[in-house]
Amino acid sequence: MHDSADHAKGEALQRFGVSIDGHLLERFDRIIEQKGYTNRSEAIRDLIRDSLVEQQWDENREIVGTVTIVYDHAVRDLSDTLTDLQHQHQKLFRSTLHIHLDEHHCLEVLVVQGKGSEVKKVADRLIGTKGVKHGKFTMTTTGKDL
Repeated sequence: MHDSADHAKGEALQRFGVSIDGHLLERFDRIIEQKGYTNRSEAIRDLIRDSLVEQQWDENREIVGTVTIVYDHAVRDLSDTLTDLQHQHQKLFRSTLHIHLDEHHCLEVLVVQGKGSEVKKVADRLIGTKGVKHGKFTMTTTGKDL
């Protein structure tokens, strides 16, 4: 299923059939309901796009994404180290959200954009910094090729 932007480009709607095990379909329908999709076509479209985004990874291609980290701000020099990394690579960071979770722990969500290899390298350094309890880099697309 295509969205209205695709229809504006003149792309024709294509229909296809899928054979699927009944139990698997029941589980899929529960997920569709939980996520609020209005029909299976919308859900399948999003799954296909997600797969395409994953396949587009190229260290030389421009990407956008988020780096989410949870850390103990009481760890010596950790806040300074995280801030220094962001300043050293400031062209990659578009925005930052900082939340105090409790008296010791903070959550940061950093929006990143740039060449894939550079973004991944900095994300890995942030996540691997001593004192970071958990981190995750989520890459997505700029949307230009979808």
